[in-house]
Amino acid sequence: MKYLHTLLLLSLSQPASSIAFFQNNKKTTPKFSASNLISSLITDEKCFTTETGAKTFVDSCATNIVYEDCYHPQPFVGRPAVEEYLKEKVAMRKGKGDVRLDKISDGSKACGYAWTYTCDNLEGLRGTTFVELNENGEIVYVREIPEPIFKPGDLTLDLLKAVTAGAEPKQLPDFTPRNPKDANDVVKYLFNEVQGRDVDISLEMFSDDIKYRDFNYDEILNGKAEVKKFIEDFSFPGIEFKADRFDDGVLSTCFTWDVVLMDAPDTIKGISFYELDPDTRKVTYVRDIPESAIKPPILGKLARQLRPGLGVFDPVPFGSREGGM
Repeated sequence: MKYLHTLLLLSLSQPASSIAFFQNNKKTTPKFSASNLISSLITDEKCFTTETGAKTFVDSCATNIVYEDCYHPQPFVGRPAVEEYLKEKVAMRKGKGDVRLDKISDGSKACGYAWTYTCDNLEGLRGTTFVELNENGEIVYVREIPEPIFKPGDLTLDLLKAVTAGAEPKQLPDFTPRNPKDANDVVKYLFNEVQGRDVDISLEMFSDDIKYRDFNYDEILNGKAEVKKFIEDFSFPGIEFKADRFDDGVLSTCFTWDVVLMDAPDTIKGISFYELDPDTRKVTYVRDIPESAIKPPILGKLARQLRPGLGVFDPVPFGSREGGM
């Protein structure tokens, strides 16, 4: 009792400003967790491979849900449309295989995840999905993009350069370098502040052993030297990677973007996933995935018809791609 009495006297002796300081600096627990919700829907409820799971997913959605599966030409809007779409998605698998959750960002208001189709001892189609919740913790927006079956490689780069030939460099605003620590702030810094400047500024945010997966290419990029060349190759007048929706992840993050070419009204949609080293807060892993120009993509549709459990023509042994890389 004497101890409690002393504490009470001490608290009453504190200025109001001090009490307010401690109240305002309490760590608050997020009201919702997009990461936990999506992990449960995929892993526990099997929302993409069972009808009951699909229904559970829909029950977690807002009435005005927009589900943008970039395999299809138009998004699905509203619960009834999303429910019908998910049931068709389940039926297309013909009871074969599962969807493996490879990576998921630690966002609470929104999150993104990397996934792989698996079936028996094989794994196939990969993709990335971004999910956003509303203020009630309901799923209000989804963008999903599967990897292209045919990886065009430098043909994409050649096409983009041809389309933007003759473009003049943009005048960039004043810039103050900074050192963001949270994953979502790192990507905002890279895309909203650093983009278009000296590539070495971007590279300061990357780990020496960075692994960079861009699904335009068959092979993953390893190390800063390869990543530097990649960024330099895609840095030229007339092209802008315009970030759109961000999650609030701390050690990993996902965001949506559009490639804007000069003044063209049409854009190329995409999703990126970034992971940081928890100690250095440098980027250790990147996964970029652009949408297909043709929807549904011809090869992708054929692969899903021929191998519904895997979604690709040439699957690989289960577990042979660490983290779904």
